[in-house]
Amino acid sequence: MTELTNHRLDTAGFEAERAEILQSWPTGTGVSFAEAVKVQEALPTEKRFPVALAAADAQGMTLLQPRAGVALVREHAALLNGLSPYCDVLPTTIDAYTRHNRYTEAQDGIDRSRAAGTSLLNGFPAVNHGVDGCRRLVDAVSKPVQVRHGTPDARLLAEITLAAGFSSFEGGGISYNIPYAKHVPLERSIRHWQYCDRLVGRFEEEGVSINREPFGPLTGTLVPPFVSHVVAILEGLLALEQGVKCITLGYGQAGNVAQDIAALRSLRRLAHHYFLNAGYADYKLTTVFHQWMGGFPADEAQATAVICLGALVARQARATKIIVKTPHEASGVPTLEANQAGLKATRQMVNMISDQNRVDSPDIQMEIDVIEAEVHAVMREILRLGRGDIARGAVAAFQTGAMDVPFAPARANLGKLTPVRDNHGAIRLFDVGNVPLPADVLAFHRDKIAERALCERREPSFNMVVDDVRAISASKLVGRPA
Repeated sequence: MTELTNHRLDTAGFEAERAEILQSWPTGTGVSFAEAVKVQEALPTEKRFPVALAAADAQGMTLLQPRAGVALVREHAALLNGLSPYCDVLPTTIDAYTRHNRYTEAQDGIDRSRAAGTSLLNGFPAVNHGVDGCRRLVDAVSKPVQVRHGTPDARLLAEITLAAGFSSFEGGGISYNIPYAKHVPLERSIRHWQYCDRLVGRFEEEGVSINREPFGPLTGTLVPPFVSHVVAILEGLLALEQGVKCITLGYGQAGNVAQDIAALRSLRRLAHHYFLNAGYADYKLTTVFHQWMGGFPADEAQATAVICLGALVARQARATKIIVKTPHEASGVPTLEANQAGLKATRQMVNMISDQNRVDSPDIQMEIDVIEAEVHAVMREILRLGRGDIARGAVAAFQTGAMDVPFAPARANLGKLTPVRDNHGAIRLFDVGNVPLPADVLAFHRDKIAERALCERREPSFNMVVDDVRAISASKLVGRPA
C-alpha cells in the first residue's frame, strides 16, 4: 500500500484495485459500473436517499429510520415492508460475518437459515446475495434504503449494494475501525474507505447522488461530543476529497438534554467551518441523531422513556434524521413489533415537539462554546501532526493519543481518555489522557466533576465512571452511590 495521504485516488490505480476487489468473491463478478449507474438513474424519486434528506432539511422535518436486518432476501423485504408505514427511510443492517469479510461463514449462515426457516444471522449478508439478490430487495420496498454495518474494509460491500440500488452507505475508515476492530491498522481502514468514497464520487460524476454517513456514536459509551465531532469532521473531509457531495454527520445521545442539543447544533456549524476552509463548497450537509447506544433498561416502559428522551432532543436540535431504538434493546435482536413500537413512540414525541418553539438557554450556549473550543484544539493538533494532511494527521493523532475514543477495542487507540458524568449528567473528562485541550477547558471539566463529588460526598474516582456506564440501564442518568 502506498503512503496514506488525503488526495483523490487516481483513475488507473482505482481501476486496478477495483478489478482485484471484484474478483475476491464470486458475486463481485456481477458488478458493472455502467449498469450500476443505470440502476441508480432508474430509481424513482421516492427511493432516493439524498432526495429524502434534502426535502426534510428544506422543510425542517426529522426523518425516522429503524435498524433491521435478517439473513434471507424475502424475509428481509417482509421485515422492511412491515416497518415502512412507521418510518421515512429504511435500513439494511449487515451481519457480523460480512462486516469482517468472512463470506464463507456468511454463506453457511444463509444455508442454515433456509434450512431452519428463520434467520440465524444477525443481519443481511449482502455480499453473498450479490447484485441480483440486493436488487430484488430494493425492488420489493417503496422507500430509500441505506446500508448500515460496521466494516473496516467495505469495498466489495459498497460495490455490490450501490450497484443494486441502495442510495446511502454508512461508515468510515475511523468510525468503522476504532470502535469495531482490534487488529486493523488505521492507515489501512482509512485507505479502504477512500476507495468507498471514490466509488461514490464516481457515481456523482455520472450525475447520480449517493448519501454517505460516517458513524457518529463510535463506542456509544460516554463519548464526549468533541471526540465524535472530530471523527465526523475528519471522515467528512476525507469523503469530500474523493468526490462525495451528500454527507450526513451523526451524533449519539449522551443523556444530558442541554449537552445533546448543543452537540447537534455545533456539529453542523463546525462541519461547515472545516469543509469550507478546506476549499469544499459543492456539498449538501445533513445531520443524524442516534438514540441511546448504551445499556437499556430491561423493562419496556422504562426503555420507551429512554427512546422518547432521545426523540425530544433530536427534534429540538432539528436533526435531519433519527436512528430509532426499540424497547427490546436489553434483550437481544428486536422483533418487528418492538421496532414498530420504538418508531411509534418516537413519532409521537417528534410530532409534539415540532409544534413548539426552539429551546435556547445559557446552558446550551455554554456547552456549544466548550465543544467548539475542544474541537478546534484537537483539529489544530491533527493538522499540525499531518503537516496539513488530515489523513496522515488522523493516524498520528491516534498514535500519540491526541485523539482517543473511550472504551474502544482497537490497538490503534491509546485508550487513556476517560469520561465521567457531572452532577447534571453531562459528559466530562475524568482523565484527559494526551488530548491537547486548553487549560481553561480542562479547569472547567475539573470544576464540574468536583461539584458532583461534593454532592455525593465522595472523592472523584474511577468508580464514578463504572457507575455511570451502568446508570441508564438501572433507570438513572448519573451513577449515584447507593
